Amino acid sequence: MYLSRRKFITNSSLSLTATMLLPKYIFADTNAGSINLGIQLYSVRDAMKKDPLGTLKKLAAIGYKNVEHANYTDRKFYGYSAAEFKKILESMGLKMLSGHTVLADKHWDKTTHSFTDSWKQTIEDAAIAGQRHVISPWLDVSLRKNYDGLISFLEVFNKCGELCKKSGLKFGYHNHDFEFNNSLNGKTIYEIILDNTDAALVTQQIDIGNMYGAGGRALEVLKKYPGRFASMHVKDEVKVSGKGEMGGDYESTILGEGLLPIKKIIDGFKKMGGTTEFIVEQESYQQKTPLQAVKKDFKIMKHWGY
Repeated sequence: MYLSRRKFITNSSLSLTATMLLPKYIFADTNAGSINLGIQLYSVRDAMKKDPLGTLKKLAAIGYKNVEHANYTDRKFYGYSAAEFKKILESMGLKMLSGHTVLADKHWDKTTHSFTDSWKQTIEDAAIAGQRHVISPWLDVSLRKNYDGLISFLEVFNKCGELCKKSGLKFGYHNHDFEFNNSLNGKTIYEIILDNTDAALVTQQIDIGNMYGAGGRALEVLKKYPGRFASMHVKDEVKVSGKGEMGGDYESTILGEGLLPIKKIIDGFKKMGGTTEFIVEQESYQQKTPLQAVKKDFKIMKHWGY
């Protein structure tokens, strides 16, 4: 079970001094310390397109209790309204604690200085569906080229955090690889994002696999930004020489069979990252079916105590 840094400090003889020195975001949004294991439904994306209900039943049978969506279109999740989808999940013993929907420049009206109705509806539907987190999983190329423009858009991130907070939600950002191999003004895109978003309003969903091919190392990020990561995409990587998921040299694989020190990473984020949502995502399968792969991933995570 997750032991908060606050409790650790309280039990320490140096508790008062340590507490004064630690940044406030260490104690931000840990969802009362509960640990949740889930699966990103993109892992079984083709099956979800063909038979979403049957696929969800199979995931529940494996033992998953939480899912994260990767399909929200026209106010529907996989073809169902927010209320309908929540009811379907509940009937299978599932919850949807988070979901991926891109917050783009088009969702912020610079004239009225407010979010568009479509984005407000996104937040509304997330709340109806029972989500805790609304995760934006992309940053348009146009927003990565100009430092001042990126800083301006990150203020929209903060405003979205305020909007989500009103509905009892937390807004977050999910990384790929470009955040680590692209820089502006001497800082990586990822550093700029974390340095210019309010930790009380914007959390991070760290994808420990996506960053690997671009030189990002999760434990190094954790050391620099402790307490900033409510959620994690748990992912291992193998080398495939230019044939990877994002056109690079790596693709995801069964947990524990790749190059990353997965157990060390997830334990580190559990202790120091503020991380409570551990979401399995596998996008390549090495001759296994997606369901075979995520079943094995689940067993490994449970073996590790998650």
